[in-house]
Amino acid sequence: MSFGLHSTRLAYSSYQPHPEEGRCFNLQQTKILYAEDYDLVLFTVKQLLELESWQVDICRDGAAARKKLEGDEHYDLIILDAELPGESGLSLVQRARRMAHRRRIPIILFTGSIGHDDALAAGADAFLNKPTGLKNLITTCNSLLDAKNGNRSDTGELQKLAGNGGH
Repeated sequence: MSFGLHSTRLAYSSYQPHPEEGRCFNLQQTKILYAEDYDLVLFTVKQLLELESWQVDICRDGAAARKKLEGDEHYDLIILDAELPGESGLSLVQRARRMAHRRRIPIILFTGSIGHDDALAAGADAFLNKPTGLKNLITTCNSLLDAKNGNRSDTGELQKLAGNGGH
């Protein structure tokens, strides 16, 4: 079954990261947990993240994402769709914020089904609206990773980016 990924690969094959993107000063490879049930979006986002040399663990439903969250695997960033089969992304954000080993991990809700305020109220650090937020995904990831690693003290610019469709 084809989801038109060939054309997506061609569109992103000339993508070159901005010189300041992907600059986390972590000696280990950045690891991201990404949960999305729509394959076209899942593989497009996964490919974009991997172009930054980030390792991406994917889940296609909320139950699998919950299992990963409850496990001991280290993640630097979590990206969730709000509407996942099995358990919603909002519920997963709230669950992660109650876990000692996950409460400080930056979380992005990348979805077309809820609003900015709902995402932040659930505990997400950023909200990106599908599909328009795709253009801000890498910048938002870098901003959150920088803030997590202490490389940036002002997240005001991130909040402007994150509000790209919530109001």
